[in-house]
Order: sequence, then structure tokens, then C-alpha cells
Amino acid sequence: MVDVPLMRALLRALPTEAALLLVGDVDQLPSVGPGQVLADIIGSGTLPVVRLTEVFRQAATSQVIVNAHRINAGRMPELAAVEGSDFFFVEAADPEEGVRKLLAVVKTRIPARFGLDPIRDIQVLCPMNRGGLGARSLNIALQQALNPPGEVRVERFGWSYGVGDKVMQVTNDYDRDVYNGDLGMVTAIDPEEAELVVSFEGRTVVYGFGELDELVLAYATTIHKSQGSEYPAVVIPLTTQHYTMLARNLLYTGVTRGKRLVVLVGQRRALAIAVRNGSARRRWSKLGEWLGGAGVPINLQPASSHSVPMPSG
Repeated sequence: MVDVPLMRALLRALPTEAALLLVGDVDQLPSVGPGQVLADIIGSGTLPVVRLTEVFRQAATSQVIVNAHRINAGRMPELAAVEGSDFFFVEAADPEEGVRKLLAVVKTRIPARFGLDPIRDIQVLCPMNRGGLGARSLNIALQQALNPPGEVRVERFGWSYGVGDKVMQVTNDYDRDVYNGDLGMVTAIDPEEAELVVSFEGRTVVYGFGELDELVLAYATTIHKSQGSEYPAVVIPLTTQHYTMLARNLLYTGVTRGKRLVVLVGQRRALAIAVRNGSARRRWSKLGEWLGGAGVPINLQPASSHSVPMPSG
């Protein structure tokens, strides 16, 4: 998730006697900002690299982990229903059926079978914002199904907010100490003071009604927005409606956000397209060239590469 400007700032801040150890997953989506720092460092061949490759037996009991590795290797995940599994595929012939089945999965089926709260514990992750199975439309449908707006509500910037709604901060607000991607719950609305109160993991933040452009509903969000986060349960809609965004690293990133449960809802054809599409768009920067010695000279030890077992989790 670290982009070029942020890595530059980090390296400038390190004392000369410090060592830097980078831990990451190069197969996930690249940073939102410019560059592909981790991929360029690994691809340069100038730094020691250890890649974790083996799934140990205790982790192999999780179909989420097994299928994440299958997807990453360009293989279809195992979709056969298995008793006690934590990975499921719910087939839907078209987006309209997909919406109906997704709402049933989130509102009824997962809470009944796994005892998870449909608002706090389940996160819908979409390939894109647009379309019937995009994050924006699903937010409206999920809000209506899980927490319909009551008499006390506020409508601003295209959204309607009520007490109990799940929301996401979409800008960095250093004064309030809340940042892009933070999830919270609306706990109070005061029409007289024109204020809305959000709890971010127990910390209260007050917004004026005119400041609500910093928030969006977050029953559903995009996989890109979920980078760096994890949730007890993840539901991912996949149809050919999302064709332009169907890629292996996007699907892999979405699946690996789920801690206890992952449910895919949609078409097998769309799933197959995503798994096969391993050609990510190339990003251009000078970092790899400079690390290779063609640009700024850097005194580095010869590269070494190792493949070692991957611990569970």
C-alpha cells in the first residue's frame, strides 16, 4: 500500500544506522498512490528477498486460505459445498438475481448460520462503484434492508443517514484524527444543532451537517477501499457487469480481507475471467532502475532469494 512519495518520506526520516524490513504481499493490488514500491524492490534483484510459499497443515483447513492461494496461482477456487467450510459460492444468473441473493445472504443466511451481526461483522466488497451490483446501489439496498431511515435522519450529498448506519470516512481529517477508509457507526443525530455523531471503534467524532461530504454509507465498499483492512465476513459480488475490473489481484485482495468467512455471489464465468486475468496494468517509476544501478548509485549487498514455508494466518 506504500506509494513512492510515502516511501521517500519514510526513507528520508530513517537514521543512517537503521535497518529497514519490509513485509507485504506483492500479489495484492498496488498502492492507490503512484508507483509499485514493493514490486519494484523485489523485481530489481538487488535486495535480499524471502517469499513465503507453503501453507501449513493448520492453515490448510481453511478454504479461504487454500482458495486464496489457488486464485493467486491462476486456478479456480474449490466451489463444492463442504460441511464446516468458510468459503462459499452462491450462483446468480444475472445482476438482478445477484442483488436479491446478496441481500438474503447478508441479512438472513450468514447471521442465522454463523451468528454474525449483519452490519458490524459483514462487509460487502465490490469490484466497482457503478452498476446494480456496484457499491453505491448496494449501499442503498442494504441500508433499506438492514437499517431503514427513520424519522430522525439527515440527507446530504446524495446520502441519507440515520442512527445505526455504517459509514466510512473518505478523506484524511487530521484535526479529528480520522482517515480515509476508517469505518464507524452513526450513534446520534441532533437536528437542532445540525450535528451527526459517529463512533469509530469507541471514539466519538462530531460532524456538522455541512461536513457530511467526508462520509459515505459503508454497508458496501470497493475492494480498492478495503486494502489494509480485514473483516469477520466478506461478501463479494462478481458478474460480467464488472468486466472492466475483473482481475486476479483484485479478486485475491478481496478474498484475503475475510478473517472467518468469504462468500462469492454471482456468475462462474465472471469468476473465471477474474482468475485468468493475471495481467495487471504496468506502472512506471524510476525506482527499479535506480535500485539496479542505472540511476542513483546505491551501495547494496548482492541479492539473495529464498523460498521458505508460510506460517498459518
